[in-house]
Amino acid sequence: MATKMKRFPLAAGALSFSLLFSTACSNDNAEGDKKSGGGKDGEVVIDMFQGKVEIAEQLKALTDQYTKEHPNVKFNIQTVGGGSDYGAALKAQFASGNAPDIFNNTGYQDAQTWKDKLEDLSDQPWTKEAFEGTLDPMTMDGKVYGQPLNLEGYGFIYNKDLFEKAGITETPKTLSELEAAAKKLKAASITPFSVGYGEWWVLGTHGLNISFAQQDDPDAFIKQLSEGTAKIEGNEKFDEYVKLLDLTIKYGNKNPLTTDYNTQVTQFASGETAMLQQGNWVQPMLDKITPDMNVGILPMPLSDDAAANDKLAVGVPNNWVIHNTAPEADKKAAKDFLNWLVTSDAGKKAIVEDFKYIPAFKGIEANGIGPLGEELVRYSNEGKTLSWNWMKFPDGVQQEFGAAAQSYIGGQTSKEEFLKALDSSWAKFKK
Repeated sequence: MATKMKRFPLAAGALSFSLLFSTACSNDNAEGDKKSGGGKDGEVVIDMFQGKVEIAEQLKALTDQYTKEHPNVKFNIQTVGGGSDYGAALKAQFASGNAPDIFNNTGYQDAQTWKDKLEDLSDQPWTKEAFEGTLDPMTMDGKVYGQPLNLEGYGFIYNKDLFEKAGITETPKTLSELEAAAKKLKAASITPFSVGYGEWWVLGTHGLNISFAQQDDPDAFIKQLSEGTAKIEGNEKFDEYVKLLDLTIKYGNKNPLTTDYNTQVTQFASGETAMLQQGNWVQPMLDKITPDMNVGILPMPLSDDAAANDKLAVGVPNNWVIHNTAPEADKKAAKDFLNWLVTSDAGKKAIVEDFKYIPAFKGIEANGIGPLGEELVRYSNEGKTLSWNWMKFPDGVQQEFGAAAQSYIGGQTSKEEFLKALDSSWAKFKK
C-alpha cells in the first residue's frame, strides 16, 4: 500500500509520539519576567513544555550546552507524558496564563486546533532541509508552523535472544505466525507479550491506527466516517484488530489494564517478556536498563496476508512549535534555538546519539540511532510502511477509542459493542 512515508529518502545516513510517566525538569536559574520576555540583566528565559519523557534528561543536557554557548539564554523545561494527558496539561498551562514559548504539536487536526496560537516559521532556514513530506502535518494555507522532531515507527519490539531460546527461527509476518511464535515462547516458560493496556494511547492511538492504515485509502475512509457513509463496525480491518488484541491478551502478562507504560517497558527490558507494542522511542530506555540489548521490531499483523502485513507504521510523531504572542525576545531566542538544534554539531549529535531519533532533515546523518531505528530505516527503504492517521481524527476520539478498548479488554463490553462504541465516538466528535 502506498503511503506518504515512501517519499522520505531514508538512506544509510538518515525516522515521538512517546509517553511514559509524568516528570518535570527545569533550569535552576531559569527565572525571569515573562511579561517582558527576559530575566535579570537582559537574560532571556525560554519556557519549554514538552511530552517526550524518554529524552527529558538528554534535552536538559542539550539546553545546558546551548546556554554555555549563549549565556544570556536560559531554559525552563517541563516534561509531561505517560499516564498524564499532554494535550490537557498544555491547555491548562494556557488557561492559567503560563503559556510556554516552545511546545509540541502533532500536526494535522492538532495544528488546526492550535493554529491561532502558532508562530509562522516559514522563513526559517531549516525548512529547506526537511525531507519531503515531513512538513506536511504542520503546513496550513501554504505556511509552515512547526519543526518536525524526527521520524518514528512502531510495531512489536522483540527480544532476539528469547526468540532463539524458544526455537523461533523465522520472524512472524502474519497473525498465524505470530500466534505460533507466542506458543513456542510460552512452551519455553517465557511470557510472550508485555501488555501495557493501562495506557489508553497504546490502544486508541497506535493500536487502532493499524486498522485505519490498512484501508485501501485511509484519508478517504476517514472522510467517509465523518460524512456518515462508512462505519467501523463491520469493517474487516477492525474485526481483525480485535483478533490481534485478543492474541496479545491471551499470551500477555497478568493484569494488562493496570500495567502502565513504565512497567511494560521495564518488564521487556529486564527479559521478563519477549515482545511489546511500542516504537523506536523506547531505545534510550532499553539502553539505560539493559545496554546492548539484542532487539528487533516486527509488524503488527491483522491477517495471514504476509504482503499486506509485513509493514511498520512510520511517520512524523511530533513537532516543535512557538507561541505567537510570546514576548519578541523569547520568540527570537526560541527560533534561534530550534535552528541550532538541527544545524549545529552538538544538536545533530544529540538528536541521533542521545535522543536516538531518526532525523527528519537531510543534513543529519542517522548514525548511532540503535537497532530499532536501523530496522525502521530498512523497512522504509524497502517501501514497507503504513501511515499514521490519528492526527487526522476529531479531537477527543483517541481517548474514547482507548477507553472503549479497555472496556472490551476488561470484559464489560462485547466485540460488537466495542466496535459500535468506536462509531459512536466518531459521530460524537466529528466537526
